[in-house]
Formats: sequence, C-alpha cells, structure tokens
Amino acid sequence: MIDLYTWPTPNGQKVHIALEELGLPYTTIAVNIGEGAQFKPAFLAINPNHRIPAIVDHEGPGGGSVTLFESGAILIYLAEKAGRMIPTDPSDRYLCLQWLMFQMGGVGPMFGQANHFANYAPEKIPYAIERYTKEVQRLARVLEKRLADSPFLAGRDYSIADIATYPWVHYAMDAGALNGDETPGVKRWLRSVAARPAVERGMALLADRRRQGPISAEQRDILFGATQHAAR
Repeated sequence: MIDLYTWPTPNGQKVHIALEELGLPYTTIAVNIGEGAQFKPAFLAINPNHRIPAIVDHEGPGGGSVTLFESGAILIYLAEKAGRMIPTDPSDRYLCLQWLMFQMGGVGPMFGQANHFANYAPEKIPYAIERYTKEVQRLARVLEKRLADSPFLAGRDYSIADIATYPWVHYAMDAGALNGDETPGVKRWLRSVAARPAVERGMALLADRRRQGPISAEQRDILFGATQHAAR
C-alpha cells in the first residue's frame, strides 16, 4: 500500500493521475497547505522541503519501505514499479524523460510564477507579469511544435511525461493564459488526455478542497511569506 500525501494542486494531481492510471493501491492523506499542514513535524519527517506531493510505499523494492518527494521522481518510481507508462527501449525512455524534465524545469516553474504574479502577489509588478506571461507563451509554442506532429509528448504512446504536464496546461488553458486557437495541437492533446477515465478520477481527488476565491492574509503568509520561509 502507498500512502499519498497530497493537495489538489497541479503537482499533487500528477501523482493522483499516475496512481489511478497504473492501478496501484493507495491511501490519501490530505495536507492542507493553506493551513500550514506541510510544516508539521510528521510531514517534515517525510519531506524536509515541506512541499506536496510525497509518498511512502510500504511495499518497496525488496519488501522494504520507500519514502519519496518531488513529483517527477515519484512518477518515475511509480511507472517503474508498475512496469507501465515509461518506455523500456532506451531511446524511447530518454525521450520520455526529456519531456518529463521539460515540465519539471520549465512548464511547472514558469506557469507557476505567471500565476503567482498575476493572481497572488500583493502588488502588481508589470515587469514580472509580462516576463512570466511571455515565458508561458514561449513554452506553449514548444509544446505545440511537438504535439502538432506527435500524439503524445514521448511519441505514439501516453506516458508519465503527459501525466506530469497535463494539470499545468489544463489550468493555464482554463484561465485563458493560453489560446487554444493558437495551439491546436496542444488543444487536441488536452482533449485526448482529459477523456481518459483515470485522469478524470485523479483530477477529482480532493477537488472539493481546492481553494475558491481570494486568499486571506494568513494564507498568503503561510504560502508565500514569513511562515513559508522560516528556518526549520
């Protein structure tokens, strides 16, 4: 059994989807990041970086327990555990890992910064908003070039690269940060991934706990302020 420590953010939803796609048994432990649950000692013992998601697999290699944080590492671990959604052919495998790292190093951080400065920063900083908005658009063009010619990011088969990227692009498109008319390949890919039952289940996990409306001053401090940056 896998213990999943998570919250309904794009990084959490990557792992929700992977577990559903791979059919691995898991229990969900909600970590309410708006209330500071990520800073509690029990969670810090699992992830000293106090970020979701994290997992504890009680049936790891050799029958031992495995604790992992960082969503990309978790996706690789789960796919290898199940023997699915990561290619075994070396060339195809590295292509998959390439696009997974593209999400981890590009799509996630840049889409996240664009969202932060547009919607959460206490003051509107035009330079920051313009910089990250343009970077989101640039990354979307990279995805479009790939998906205009390929059914999925790693090629003909759906993989953890698609799982990692989908939640971020889904929310950006939904918020109007991306123009589907300008990225028809991305739009086609989004529809294809969204139609998968496991994706629907993964996105629905804890969805009723997802924040609605503006954040409070206390939540801002927890997520972005002194509480977030305190030494631990």
